[in-house]
Amino acid sequence: MTSSIRFPLVAVDIGNSRIKLGLFASPPDAAAAGLPAPSQTLALEPEPERFHEIAAWLGPAMPPHTVTWWIGSVQRNVTVRLVDWLRQADVSQMMLLSASDLPLAVRLPRPDMVGVDRLLGAVAANRLRTDGQGAIVVDLGTAITVDLVSSNGEFLGGAILPGIGISARALNQFTDLLPLVKMHELAEPPPALGSNTIEAMCSGLYWGAVGGVKQLIELLGGSITGEPAIFLTGGAAPAVAGLLSQSARYEPHLTLAGIALAAAQ
Repeated sequence: MTSSIRFPLVAVDIGNSRIKLGLFASPPDAAAAGLPAPSQTLALEPEPERFHEIAAWLGPAMPPHTVTWWIGSVQRNVTVRLVDWLRQADVSQMMLLSASDLPLAVRLPRPDMVGVDRLLGAVAANRLRTDGQGAIVVDLGTAITVDLVSSNGEFLGGAILPGIGISARALNQFTDLLPLVKMHELAEPPPALGSNTIEAMCSGLYWGAVGGVKQLIELLGGSITGEPAIFLTGGAAPAVAGLLSQSARYEPHLTLAGIALAAAQ
């Protein structure tokens, strides 16, 4: 079906730490394999003084009001400020996404209470998984989410755990002597055996997160028939994928692609 949404389209993923944008020049090809890839992307801090970079990123030939904006957000205050900026730029084609806007069956009592970023990841996973195969979607962001998609493409729920940066701050804030370890992402794995306090904290933060995700993949995968496909996204996903499963697949623009696919329905 040809999309009734006007393209070019800017997909916007507003997280708790960053705003990520992707430009899609045309609707995704329904017959093409894999996910639609944005022609250009931008990531910036969620501060209003940075929003002028968006217009510069689009360029003078494509002012903000000439494109359609579809926004998936889990950060309400940033969303309000970005929508205000877009309105000041005379943007009229704008959609703030909710569960009911997505081509996804959500088998939960309150679909509207599920983070739209998790649902968008499931939309993208449905494009990637083999027919009849379930999927697990892992997003390694400020919070880490591990979600299950059924073999019929239904979002079944999942788990949310603190990201490594949140855990590092908690150890510092809620203890007397533990320092603040500057770990924001699951980057290079540290030695499991720490020879001092900071090394021990780095080991616990890193391997605790990896171990938690790995165990959740095993438990969620065991609740469905067959071997699930595993898709990872988020800044640290490339470094972690091989530690979780040899079949885990890294998709850098999973959420943005999910927005483009939803717009093309």
